Amino acid sequence: MAAPFEDLDPLLHSQLRLAIMSLLLSVREAEFNFLKEKTGATAGNLSTQISKLKDAGYLTMTKEFSGSYPLTRCAITPQGVSAFENYVQSLQRYLKPE
Repeated sequence: MAAPFEDLDPLLHSQLRLAIMSLLLSVREAEFNFLKEKTGATAGNLSTQISKLKDAGYLTMTKEFSGSYPLTRCAITPQGVSAFENYVQSLQRYLKPE
């Protein structure tokens, strides 16, 4: 049995990264501008946080063009879903320690 106050995933404990993952969990895939609008983050900060999540394997990022405009899409990975679920379970143990 896990300790009731285990370490929280530092990647998901960031407010913006948690917001990104929460959004992707509900829609599975989203365009960069959708994430930017929903989180209220600057493009630079959002890009940095997406890169950290991508490097951890929590999401994938594809870049393409729509006409002459760049289009970046992010999608949550099975590893990202699992990490998010584990994070939520850890938080629940903080709320109701045994």
